[in-house]
Amino acid sequence: MSELPSKGHLLNKTKREDEPSANIISVISQIADDHLTVVRNISTGLAIAGIIILARSIRLITKFGTASEIPARFIERNVSLRGRVHRVTESGLEVEHVPINIPILSALLKKRRSDALLDVRLAGVELTEEGRAWLGQQLRPTETVWLRLIRREAEALDCLVSVSRGTIFNTCMNEELLRLGLGKTVPLLGLHHESRLYWGLHRRLLKAEVRAEKKGKGLWKERSLWQRVSEAADGNAAVRLFKRLFERT
Repeated sequence: MSELPSKGHLLNKTKREDEPSANIISVISQIADDHLTVVRNISTGLAIAGIIILARSIRLITKFGTASEIPARFIERNVSLRGRVHRVTESGLEVEHVPINIPILSALLKKRRSDALLDVRLAGVELTEEGRAWLGQQLRPTETVWLRLIRREAEALDCLVSVSRGTIFNTCMNEELLRLGLGKTVPLLGLHHESRLYWGLHRRLLKAEVRAEKKGKGLWKERSLWQRVSEAADGNAAVRLFKRLFERT
């Protein structure tokens, strides 16, 4: 008859089986202690990264009241800002910047926001009186527009002004003005002449102007026969002499 294992023998056997688990826990604890500094550094790095991201977010949700408040990197990267049109001016538009809304942060910065308006010019376009009137008809007060920053000059911004008309693509008002013959193209200042953006925009604007010229729209509208005859008569010396004699009688 085999002997039953003693109580002490069972305890020793259990103790030996538990030793590997205890050793693993000890090793893990030792590693954690040895690398505690690394863990703390990682936590600190994540916290700093969070602060940096927060700081950049604040710039995105800050309301800009003047051109000088806009960071230089926004201009350099041709960032698009959202805004609401207030009125049409001699040089372009007065637009209220509408920043990105982020819960809590936007509320905290509300007191710092400005009520000033941005002076916006349509990049690459020389407006006419008819062009300003057309803008006033097309852009209703408080209508939302997108301003793609091209250049900053003093407190004025040269931008591509786009508006959504319920289609997939936004309507670029710079192109539309030229397409209707309500303005002339002017140099796109603020962009490197060798950049892809410069040539892309330059080609688009020139194409719109050429299209208006070919179709005789706006500035390029063909004068009537009576207008041509009148202009020719005004330039004739004999006709001018006849007019002076007629005025004296």
